[in-house]
Amino acid sequence: MDYELISKIKDNVDIVEFISKYIPLVKKGKNYFGLCPFHSDNNPSLSVSREKQIYKCFVCGEAGNVFNFIEKYENVSYKEAIKIVGNSVGIITSEIKIENNKNQVYYDMYDLANKFYQNNLFSNLGTEARNYLEKRKLDFDTIKKFKIGLSLNNNDSLYNLLLKKGYSLEQINNSGLVRDNHDIYINRIIFPLNNVNGLINGFSGRIYHGENLNKYLNTSETPIFKKGENIYNYFNAKEETRRKKYVVLMEGFMAVIRASTIGVSNCIATMGTSLTKDQIGLIKRLTNTVYLCLDGDNAGVNATINNGKLLLDNNLIVKVIPLTDNLDPDDYIIKYGKEKFLSLLDNPINYEDFKIKRMKLGVNFNSSEELASYVNNVLEEISLVNDEIKKEIMLKNLAKETNVWYNTLEKKLNELLSKKQISKDNLVLPVKKKKDKYVKTLEFIIYYMLIKKEVITLVENSHVYFPIDDYRKLSLEIINYYNKYGVVNISNFLDYMESVQELKPILKEIISLDLDDNVSNQTILDYLKVINDYNITLEIKRLEQMIMNEVD
Repeated sequence: MDYELISKIKDNVDIVEFISKYIPLVKKGKNYFGLCPFHSDNNPSLSVSREKQIYKCFVCGEAGNVFNFIEKYENVSYKEAIKIVGNSVGIITSEIKIENNKNQVYYDMYDLANKFYQNNLFSNLGTEARNYLEKRKLDFDTIKKFKIGLSLNNNDSLYNLLLKKGYSLEQINNSGLVRDNHDIYINRIIFPLNNVNGLINGFSGRIYHGENLNKYLNTSETPIFKKGENIYNYFNAKEETRRKKYVVLMEGFMAVIRASTIGVSNCIATMGTSLTKDQIGLIKRLTNTVYLCLDGDNAGVNATINNGKLLLDNNLIVKVIPLTDNLDPDDYIIKYGKEKFLSLLDNPINYEDFKIKRMKLGVNFNSSEELASYVNNVLEEISLVNDEIKKEIMLKNLAKETNVWYNTLEKKLNELLSKKQISKDNLVLPVKKKKDKYVKTLEFIIYYMLIKKEVITLVENSHVYFPIDDYRKLSLEIINYYNKYGVVNISNFLDYMESVQELKPILKEIISLDLDDNVSNQTILDYLKVINDYNITLEIKRLEQMIMNEVD
């Protein structure tokens, strides 16, 4: 590893400014705080230190330097993270070579397959498919941008091409492109699917002749494709989403592609499935605000309500773009045009208001039973709202709409909130395994070794033996680093420890400790005495056990 290059990159990057491109940070004291993107965070628990050039979360324990942040956030390797950060400040990183991962062969196969399908579309045999796409109002530039292709049914198959390129039968059969030596996709328009890093890892094939087959055929699960972990257009939508600070969630990729033709590039799609935990985690890495723009039919409305609840439960802000005439976004934009759709984007409806509006449909306000049920359902919805001002506005609107006294509604709402609080208080949370005082003492010593060279000297001079293997190894790594470089810098030490992966979890845990950096030498000596006394106790127990076992 080229530590000189790594050091040069970090010298040109301010970790506060860099991380603030991904999550909002607010200064508190000398550090900056934001919602941690690595767990479901309600209160800002991620601390970023400009002085130390590190971040740490006091809840989930995630910690590291700017490379570690990108490694975790973008789900890339450490070396890829160095390249991403280096490129952001214009530093050439060609010296850092990325090793092919074990699944690279499949990514290569899908890249080749996509070029094969694109070539088919623009060949003489692709005329009918191109005419179909033209009728769907997809022009040449859009087709090229989204790398749309075509699978054919002829002797010149993808299977034969893969064999010619030297791929083994096992690799070909495991790829999800071939079954029983025959192409999976036949006579379908092909839409490539990408992973979060932009690599093609799957396809969706659509019929265009009107055959009596499933409209879409998606890649089955493979070593590189798991539908519940993929979001269509995620990679392409990243930058625009971060710029606009919200993402538009749609059902299918045709809706996303159509939106891009009118300049709306921060759209993603679940490809018709309900949101999964993995997908929600990916969305939270992009933004904390989601606009739901699903199909306008009953199925789309139900999906809006269900997905909206999932997103709210994960502390995301949810708004809705309601579409009329049972249209999906693709057909809506074609029918009503760019300006009408952009107007909807500029005036989204709060998820709660959308849901309450749906509850009202079909309610007979002259029926006391139906009216009471409606009021109770709306109050249940209001009880989920965290904003007190918003709650009051919603209560006043409900009182005006139903002619029920405001005080009556407020009393009922408070009863609901009390029940929810009792339920919350009775919730049994998982208990973290407690560490004994000796483990904590070892952690404290190592923490201060990382930020004060004087502590390293005290540890060396004391000759105290660290009785737990991993902590002893970590302390020796710190001492070796200090003796080699003459300083200890946490951010740089993290890079140094990339070659000792087994100690990284403990190192991150220690870095994330919420300790006062100001510590006296006497306190460190007291910590060392605790460990020394512990060693003596262990030795006494060992000798006592030997005496008990002795028969002579």
